[in-house]
Amino acid sequence: MVPAAAASPSPAPAPQASSGLLSAMQKDLGLTKSQAQARLTAEKTATAVEGKAQHAAGSSYGGSWFDAASGKLTVAVTSDRKADAVRATGATVRLVKHSARQLDAAKAQIDALSAPAGVSSWHVDPQANQVVVNVVAAQKNDNDVRGFLTRARQAGPVTVKTTAAAPQTFSAGTVGGDPYYTGNVRCSIGFSVYGGFVTAGHCGQAGASVSGWDGSYIGNFQGSSFPGDDYAWVNVGSGWWTVPVVIGWGAVPDQLVRGSAEAPIGASICRSGSTSHWHCGNVLAKNETVNYSQGAVYQMTKTSVCAEPGDSGGSFLSGDQAQGVTSGGWGNCSSGGETWYQPINEILGRYGLTLHTA
Repeated sequence: MVPAAAASPSPAPAPQASSGLLSAMQKDLGLTKSQAQARLTAEKTATAVEGKAQHAAGSSYGGSWFDAASGKLTVAVTSDRKADAVRATGATVRLVKHSARQLDAAKAQIDALSAPAGVSSWHVDPQANQVVVNVVAAQKNDNDVRGFLTRARQAGPVTVKTTAAAPQTFSAGTVGGDPYYTGNVRCSIGFSVYGGFVTAGHCGQAGASVSGWDGSYIGNFQGSSFPGDDYAWVNVGSGWWTVPVVIGWGAVPDQLVRGSAEAPIGASICRSGSTSHWHCGNVLAKNETVNYSQGAVYQMTKTSVCAEPGDSGGSFLSGDQAQGVTSGGWGNCSSGGETWYQPINEILGRYGLTLHTA
């Protein structure tokens, strides 16, 4: 029997992208203007397809990612029987050995281990169909690191990669999103929610007073979690108000926020922060455990975007969709690096907040 042809997904409306955003994508991602426009449109379609494809794959789902070369979402499945149903959603299919459920279970076992400082992070990589453990290159032969890797491999399919440096949070003292201040710490506003804004948890504890860029009182941390998580929210009052905007720092026009649809692995993404301002890159991994010196933080998203001290808490956007708040990383915006963010929808759900959208 000849299988029915896969239905083509309806083309997604072209995202509302400013010339500044397109210019930033051209600079940071090496794209032409037309390539940047085409990529945003393809990523919007992939974001819409992802949930349908996962449902179609059922228990054979092995993860998914956006393939920039083809402009399509690729979905890993463990069973050929589900392939046609997944293709019918508009995704391409790759047959793999391990399901996402199996890989997540292996990662959960690794999460329960105590990681030495030489282990940077770990996450499920759907393309490799493995749990990837990242080790600081200079410490790969450390006895504690080798012992951790031995225990990690007992959890399931594990591959090891090296990274240039250990992750650190990107808060900063008053040495100089929009910035805000808690005591002698400067961080960045993430996204406006009704009643306040969300940011990184390591920037302040619940009850801490917050002042704005001009030194005037904004409000207080109403909730904060770090480590384990890295999120917080601050109430807004005293003449301050919320707007559905992310500042572009002159590199791009200020960006309107229209929702929080989660972009897939491989999608382009941009970040705004009060130190290094506006930069773009790609989503590299999701649900990554980051081993900061203060303790592990779970369910983070890793990107190729650079960041610097003071950018913590700032906004990650994919097109006009809020993605998360800057947590930490390694490197800087001169030499490059990687940065993690805490996904926005988890923060909204944790505190019962509503994103302020245009």
